[in-house]
Amino acid sequence: MINSAWEQHGVGLVEGLRKTKELGFDCVDIFEDPTDPQADGRIADIKQTCDALELPIVSVVGVSVGLVDFNPSVQRFHVERCKRYLDMGATFGAKNYLLVIGEYIWQKEVIPPDEQWQFAVENCKLLGDYAGERDLEIVIELEPFHMSLVNNIAEMDRFLTDVNNSAVKANIDISHMVLSDSPPESLASLKGRAGHVHISDCDGKVHGDLPPGRGAVPFEGYLQAIKDLDFDGAISLELEYAPDPSQIVEWVTEAYSATDRLMSAINLRN
Repeated sequence: MINSAWEQHGVGLVEGLRKTKELGFDCVDIFEDPTDPQADGRIADIKQTCDALELPIVSVVGVSVGLVDFNPSVQRFHVERCKRYLDMGATFGAKNYLLVIGEYIWQKEVIPPDEQWQFAVENCKLLGDYAGERDLEIVIELEPFHMSLVNNIAEMDRFLTDVNNSAVKANIDISHMVLSDSPPESLASLKGRAGHVHISDCDGKVHGDLPPGRGAVPFEGYLQAIKDLDFDGAISLELEYAPDPSQIVEWVTEAYSATDRLMSAINLRN
């Protein structure tokens, strides 16, 4: 699971990691900004705690919409910031950096959309080289929103093809695929190019990140399609905004149990 589910409801960093282990998760993804003023101490605490718990860190998660900003100075800043994420991932012994890139601005009416697309391609090529030198991958998030650069499987395929860097792969987010009308069979185009998976539920219309079973996502078909990719990676539970913060432990426990059942039914959990 991604550790942000805990901290947004006041569960401390170390306590959240301990709860993650207690509930039975095999690994954890870390949402932590390495450029924050207190980051060095928190990064040390994360590594020390996860090592002690024998809880491997698979992914570091970051949003960097400035990679497609039309100002070169902003792009340069975000490239350097992304490198810090990759350095943090290397410190953790992680496998990948989950990267959310930006959106087309001004309804594609001022900056030509092809130019923004090329900003993302060139910057991800640079970052892919940096990641490969550190034995890491970058996994690109599919965001199912109208103006997102990579908002369906066809655009993910096009983006990975244009970047053409073996260290840059796809993150498969199951509920995002549903919201972008991308059926399970469309995943075949990502064979050999998928690095990570997010699982959560939604109502089929609006982004939700709910525990599986609380929405309308038909998980079985997507999980089978992921298995058919011969995918060798982690399936990470992504949860946000429990309706009752005082019940966050129950919220995560429910999500863990539901996901474990779904994965076990298709023999996806080692």
